[in-house]
Amino acid sequence: MAKRGVEEMRNEMVVEAEGEVKMENFEKSVVEAHPYAFHVSGPRNVASPNWRDLISSSWKDANYKRTVMACFVQAVYLLEIDRQENRTEENALAPKWLIPFKYKLVKTLNDERDGSIFGAILEWDRSAALSDFVLIRPSGAPRAVVALRGTLLKSQTMRRDIEDDLRFFAWESLKGSVRFSTAFNALKSIATKYGSSNVCIVGHSLGAGFALQVGKALAKEGIHVEAHLFNPPSVSLAMSLRNIGEKAGIAWKRLKSMLPSNHDTQASYEENDAASFRIGLKQWIPHLYINNSDYICCSYTDQENGLRDENEADKENAKPRNGQQQVVAAAKLFLSSNKGKQKFLEAHGLEQWWSDNLELQMAISNSKLISQQLKSLYTLPASQLTQANRGR
Repeated sequence: MAKRGVEEMRNEMVVEAEGEVKMENFEKSVVEAHPYAFHVSGPRNVASPNWRDLISSSWKDANYKRTVMACFVQAVYLLEIDRQENRTEENALAPKWLIPFKYKLVKTLNDERDGSIFGAILEWDRSAALSDFVLIRPSGAPRAVVALRGTLLKSQTMRRDIEDDLRFFAWESLKGSVRFSTAFNALKSIATKYGSSNVCIVGHSLGAGFALQVGKALAKEGIHVEAHLFNPPSVSLAMSLRNIGEKAGIAWKRLKSMLPSNHDTQASYEENDAASFRIGLKQWIPHLYINNSDYICCSYTDQENGLRDENEADKENAKPRNGQQQVVAAAKLFLSSNKGKQKFLEAHGLEQWWSDNLELQMAISNSKLISQQLKSLYTLPASQLTQANRGR
């Protein structure tokens, strides 16, 4: 009887162990078949860094850099999905989007309002690189990256994401969000630690909006970091009202040109026009990736038309005016040149930017919207002019 009992217990233990193995294999197969798994939806023809990068760095290839940067943002989306689905290190999806490029997660950026992960600090993984005989970081590869995701329509984070979406739509600014200060402090910290030339910031959609404004705020302090912005938001109520104002301004200027001129008034305008001057010795030029079928970001392709509003000297996104030195606020715009009209979700999706059949073309650099958004980097508002003159 005792012998039979021992055998039964042994058989039960064997069955239980086999069940655990089967469960582990099942979980592994589920992860491998997940639509967001790197080998399922990631880039197909991107090689991991190897010893050849010591001779000719893959990071010097703009297409390679764009692909990797897009993968970094995808990793942040998946960090939040992993968190919501309670995934462990063994079955997490996000790390698989970093490992092939020899980068590792150093810190997550969490929204204090709901605890969600909206960004991450990534760093070059030296130990992983050494295991593949990559002795030094390839030329062009950043030492550290701040990656920011966009809106994630999941129950646990959707409210705060949409709240910031509406913030941008209403005010064309994200500075009031807790995410702005968190991302700014993170970027400034690693730029101070590693040097601005070894750091970059990248984002998609709402995350690209944050990346643009955080990078701009840091540039105002004289710290210029490389920025890659995928489908940055360009549609806002403020912009719509400004466009209406421009049209009204054109009509007023036409009417004013038909009226008798007043020398005193003209002199006053000329005096006001001189109340701003150019500052800054170095331009900050972000990289923007735009799809014209995406109505959220397509306004970045509108060219600067030279219109000026004489009352915008103190506005954050004011444009250069007649009489003051022309400011060339530029960005590198890359347009997806895929033929045919695309559906919105496809045109706004992140996956397009690592697609093998993606065709890009360099667009105009004198974007009207970029000029509005970056102009304040190079001019001093009239309200500060007197103080600046005293300091000369």
